[in-house]
Amino acid sequence: QVQLVESGGGLVQAGGSLRLSCAASGRTFSRYTMGWFRQALGKEREFVSAISGGTIRHSDSVKGRFTISRDNAKNTVYLQMNSLKPEDTAVYYCAAIPQLLFGVLPTALHDYTDWGQGTQVTVSS
Repeated sequence: QVQLVESGGGLVQAGGSLRLSCAASGRTFSRYTMGWFRQALGKEREFVSAISGGTIRHSDSVKGRFTISRDNAKNTVYLQMNSLKPEDTAVYYCAAIPQLLFGVLPTALHDYTDWGQGTQVTVSS
């Protein structure tokens, strides 16, 4: 089982930036597929971004504004969020699949086996 701890959330004005971090346990982090999801109040949890090896996928709603990256030496995955909008307000969750994947990365919640506790991001207008 992979332990995941998110950090970096907070309050930011519209148009601003935040960088989320997710620290993972495990000695084979480089072979994990890592994802970011978010859940706004009263809404279902939705896919944001994923990375596996050199393969990246972003949802259409964040494409061009958010960037996912990873540092395997630090067992950490990042989500750089720029040009933030009030509709980006949500709890952001880090998730993992302990497997390297290729091609189109999964976006469904049930594909991810391990989850962090989440970090709140609030974007004010």
